[in-house]
Amino acid sequence: MRVMLVGQKWIGVEALALLLTKGHDVASVAAPAGDRLHAAASAAGVPVGDPGRILSASWVPPGVELLVAAHAHCFINRGARQRTRFGAIGYHPSLLPLHRGRDAVRWTIHMRDQVAGGTVYWMTDRADGGPIAAQAWCLVRPDDTPETLWRRELGPMGLRLLERVLGDVGAGRIVKRPQDESLASWEPAFDRPALSKSRPDRAVDTRGF
Repeated sequence: MRVMLVGQKWIGVEALALLLTKGHDVASVAAPAGDRLHAAASAAGVPVGDPGRILSASWVPPGVELLVAAHAHCFINRGARQRTRFGAIGYHPSLLPLHRGRDAVRWTIHMRDQVAGGTVYWMTDRADGGPIAAQAWCLVRPDDTPETLWRRELGPMGLRLLERVLGDVGAGRIVKRPQDESLASWEPAFDRPALSKSRPDRAVDTRGF
């Protein structure tokens, strides 16, 4: 399958290795200049560029069937998605619709969740709100930090889920399960200034988003 990868950091590099190992035609990679994925793509001979904050249709090479986002650093707009055959999938390290937002792992630990998970979903104009393609779950240990939970469970889980969905799409199995909006939660960036001086440690948790 002809794909384009949008990502960065460790999981971006591992997703590129997965795509190449499985024999996918990686048409191009979008990654921040100076990021390890940018360097890995160059070393592998894959065209790579940095679109900035928005990936538009002009960045998508002809014939791309699927956009794959692994820690995407930019917004993949509708024009980019529509330029492909199937659209775009992305990995989010939570059991969507829970913990939508950029710091899902940190909020999972902060809220003392005992169960965590990951989701590969179909990207839409709504952040982290598209239909679910695959999910998996794991237990959170009492002494876990965001870093240990990511490295032990959620990072490797993301690669397994991406591999599963790539296999499904390649075989013509398109799984799109709507998210249950009645269970949805969203949290802002974890380092955002507290909204209440009287309770600076209180998580901002908007249910029913």
